[in-house]
Amino acid sequence: MASASPGGDLAALLARTALGERAAFAELYRAAGAKLFGFALRILTRRDLAEECLQEAFVSIWRHAGEFRPDRAQPMTWMTTIVRNRALDMLRAAPPEDGLGEEETMEQWAAADLGPLERAVASQEARALMRCLERLAPRQRQAIALGFFHGLAHEELARRLAQPLGTVKTWIRRGLQQLKNCLGEP
Repeated sequence: MASASPGGDLAALLARTALGERAAFAELYRAAGAKLFGFALRILTRRDLAEECLQEAFVSIWRHAGEFRPDRAQPMTWMTTIVRNRALDMLRAAPPEDGLGEEETMEQWAAADLGPLERAVASQEARALMRCLERLAPRQRQAIALGFFHGLAHEELARRLAQPLGTVKTWIRRGLQQLKNCLGEP
């Protein structure tokens, strides 16, 4: 399938999947599966759980493909959200074995989780996100990473970072706004 952009390809595949086309769904899996698996692996840190998460996420993508709206999100963003939500559900169901230590930085933690396969499938979007994350203040970056990758609520983040709740909320709100602005740059 030839299109002006990979996102256009994925949007078309999602539209065809919504119509029940198994071939389009298989192509969608081939096009996005490796990247989504790497994303699930970064959150769950266990290959078996990441595989289970990916399978359940693709079942959800199959069932809900008709709900995708290209005017609201990019296809990969929509699918990544499904994977993220499923991974966080799995983390909540079983206590985490190991988290981001207070002495570790997000960069050290993320680099340790990436294997050769995940590095190979790292996308331009992921590199742009990492570039934008690097622009944030270290405490903002840590709060956003803990919240996103480990699904910690604001109260849990405040306890973990030994900071007032209002401070943590401000870090996250301002950090997310900075990320939004940065990712919107050409």
